[in-house]
Amino acid sequence: MTLGRSPRPLPPPLAMSPAGETATSASTATSTTTATNEPTPSPIPVHGSRNITPAAQRPHPKPGYPTCKLRFECRDLTHEGADVFLSNNKVAEDLLAAVSTVLSILYKPSQSNSHIPGTRSVTLILEALGGVAYTMGSELDDDHKEIHFSLDYISEIPTEPPFRQRDEIQGVLVHEMVHCWQWNGHGTAPGGLIEGIADFVRLKAGLSPPHWKKEKKDNWDGGYQHTGYFLDWIESNYGKGSIRRVNEALMNKRYDEEAFWMGLFGKQVKELWDEYCQTMAPDVALENKQEPDGEVMMEQDEGKTKDQLEKVLE
Repeated sequence: MTLGRSPRPLPPPLAMSPAGETATSASTATSTTTATNEPTPSPIPVHGSRNITPAAQRPHPKPGYPTCKLRFECRDLTHEGADVFLSNNKVAEDLLAAVSTVLSILYKPSQSNSHIPGTRSVTLILEALGGVAYTMGSELDDDHKEIHFSLDYISEIPTEPPFRQRDEIQGVLVHEMVHCWQWNGHGTAPGGLIEGIADFVRLKAGLSPPHWKKEKKDNWDGGYQHTGYFLDWIESNYGKGSIRRVNEALMNKRYDEEAFWMGLFGKQVKELWDEYCQTMAPDVALENKQEPDGEVMMEQDEGKTKDQLEKVLE
């Protein structure tokens, strides 16, 4: 017994909840706290409700043409032809345009482009040389091409009519670029056909020079614009894409003239040539030439009519 201390007061009575209420509240608080501390799970996706586009309906990338590396080399910047070339042409743009022109006329793109030659690079080389231009495979391999373009020829291109120099340069580039991308029947196709396809492309590109003209000659494969105009007539009369077929037919097979043209057009090439020649006005080759024995000889002179010829001979 401790003396001298007052008794400690009792705490106030607790307000009691009905039976079970306190436990429920505690449980709810615990549950709330637990729920707050735990991450909310993501709902499980229902695969049946997803919008999946069938593969056949998905957009596919549009086929494009192959590309290659383009290089430029001028071997004499002091040459007059170099100044003419560089003042009329933007080298990168014009080479790209030449590649695009050639591929769009000779081929349709596909996903693999396996029908187009695998040219990996084209190098344009300006140098002093005779003639106009030529194309060859590089020392590395035939997939790397070189276009050799004469500075002497470029320096002599007339300045009139306007843009003549630029158009002639671009026309030659397009012609030579064809040789970088065309098929040749494993080297068996006639040279006249190979050159004719190149000038056909130049013609379709709107880059034919003023001196070009249609002519009747003995052979269809005289080459260059002579054959180019003939191929353009085939394209117009036997359907768009005809010369694409001619070029692609030279991809895997050696050239056999009879089988080649019969397989493509159901006619011999001489028949096609005769049809083409019939579309042109008769040759009235018209220039007098006095032979030593005094006999008058007529030569072709386009521009005179038959009546004019008769007046000349009167």
